[in-house]
Order: sequence, then C-alpha cells, then structure tokens
Amino acid sequence: MLNRETATFKRSYAEDMALYPLPLQRVTIAVIILVAFVAFPFVASVYMLGLANLIGIAALGAIGLNILVGSTGQISIGHGAFMSVGAYTAAVLSSRYGVPWWGAILGGGSMSALVGTFFGIPSLRIKGLYLAISTLAAQLIIEWVLNHVTWISGGVGAVIYVDKPSVFGLALKSNLAMYYFIYVFLAIGVVFALNILRTHIGRAFIAVRDRDVAAEIIGINIFRTKLTSFAISSFYAGVTGVLYTYYYGMANYEAFNLTISIQFLAMVIIGGLGSVLGSILGAIFITLLPIVLDTVLGSVGRMFMDAAAVASISTSLQLMLFGGLIMFFLVVEPDGLSKLWRNVKDYFRVWPFPYL
Repeated sequence: MLNRETATFKRSYAEDMALYPLPLQRVTIAVIILVAFVAFPFVASVYMLGLANLIGIAALGAIGLNILVGSTGQISIGHGAFMSVGAYTAAVLSSRYGVPWWGAILGGGSMSALVGTFFGIPSLRIKGLYLAISTLAAQLIIEWVLNHVTWISGGVGAVIYVDKPSVFGLALKSNLAMYYFIYVFLAIGVVFALNILRTHIGRAFIAVRDRDVAAEIIGINIFRTKLTSFAISSFYAGVTGVLYTYYYGMANYEAFNLTISIQFLAMVIIGGLGSVLGSILGAIFITLLPIVLDTVLGSVGRMFMDAAAVASISTSLQLMLFGGLIMFFLVVEPDGLSKLWRNVKDYFRVWPFPYL
C-alpha cells in the first residue's frame, strides 16, 4: 500500500495499522512528549503547573464525553454526575477501607461505568433532546443521592477528605508530582481513545451516530453499542472525578454540579465533535478563558473604576463574554478548534505549491 503524498510503502499489516505511520508524525509526537514530560515541568512556575494539572484532568474527561457525544451521537449533560460517582467511590474506598490509589481509581471508574450504563438504557428508545433530558435526570438524581444517603457522603454539605496518592512510598503532594501523575493517565486515555475508534467497536459507534437505522440493518446491535459507549464515557468520567479528588484532597459534590457538565459539553463542541485532539483543545480553551477574561477585565476595569466596583461587575461580565465568545466561535467555525488545526495542517502540507 502506497501513501501517494510521501511515496511511503506499507510493507506489513503493523505498518498499515500504525497510529502515526509517517516519520514526521512520529517525530512531532516525540517532541511533544519531551516538552510535556521533560522541559515544561522544570521551567514552569507553581501556578502554571496548577493550570496544566486542571487542563490535563479536564482533557481526560472531555475525551470520554466526546466518545459518547461526538463519536456515537448520544447527547449527555450528566457528565458531572458520573464524575461525582467516581470521586465518592474512590474517596470511600481509600478513606474508609484503606484501598490504595490504583484500586480506588479502578473502583471509581468501574462504578461510574456501571451507573452510566444504567442511565444509558433509555437511549434505546429516545434520542436527541429527550436523551439530554434523561441524562439531566441522572445529574439531579445522583446529586440527591449524594446529599441524602449519609452512608456515602455523610449528608448535605459533607466532604470526604482523602490522602494524596503515594508512589513507591513517596506522597505526591507537590504540583510537579501531581503533574506527572495526571498526565500519565491522560496519555493512557488518549492512546486508548485513538485506538478504540479504529476498531470494530469504534466503527460501530460512528455508524450509529451517522444513521442508526442503517447500522441496525447491516447487523450492528444498536442497544449494545450505545450502552458500550455510555460505559466507556462514564469510565473516563469516573477516573476524571477520582483525579480531581486526589488533586484537591477531598470529594465534594459541589465540584460536580450541572455547570460542570455543561462546561464539559462546551469543551467537546468547541474543540470538535469526534476528535481526540479537539477534546484537548476544548479543555484548554474552556479552562483558560475565564482566567484570561478575569485578568483582562481586572486590568482594564481598574483604569476607569476602583477595585471594589470592578469586583462587583467582573463575574457578570465574565459570564456574558464567556457565552458571547462561545456563540461567536461556533458561528465562525462550527466544526471546532480541531477543524482550524486541520486547515492549517492542510495548508502547509501543499505550501508553497498547490496540487496540480
């Protein structure tokens, strides 16, 4: 098999199925890994490492949600609730039963996958807005359970504190240590997502998304495919919730409310539906945008009014600009940031000579 652009021959099945078949792609990935794991952690400040940690956790959750929404076409606004299931499962396992961090992560992800699969059952009969309302019900039900079932969370407003994870007897208390801890899981999540979308399961996801009736005619089990997508997405959400718990040192249901679910949905839409890279770009955009807006509004506002007045209107202006920028971006590029990146890539692929 020949790649016509590069004249690179594929001489084996392994080469044909390689995740990054071209030499330039492999070099680019190697450079990104070196920068992410070697250069950046040792030149970044504590504040920058903290932002990078939040972006890494958010990117993992966005990848999971994109498998469900972007690749399978099932709308969900209950992602935050599934994250809270993973967070509280890990917190209970580690604080009450002394389960190590790796067992708590597996337990949190598995419990979240089980709960997500249960709430995905209505997807067999309903879709679109009706499915979104169903997942909204999951958000409200899970929040109610965490508030009222005292065995799980201790009751309304209860917080379960957990110790930082320990690797080879070393507690990961610093932002630098947590950076490596988080980004190892992000790397595993990225590789898993890229590969599963190339398997028969991933192709079934896409077939259901594009035309579920036609997919069923050609022999795809629609119900099983949708539940598998819900399970995988919810497992990602559960692990994301566990990482938030270990990063902040506590599980708090207020950190996984409806607003968080909508933010993750915004990450997927802005980054690009069905794109792993788009999930990462969307997580970066949504995480950094409020911080940038706060900095800009604070600098400009202090030029015309005192600090108290700026603080009183800053939150409202942030929300207005946040929503306005998202609407503007979706109008300008509905396919997300990943499409913009593909446009740049396609331009430089033929620059300065167009195809004849």
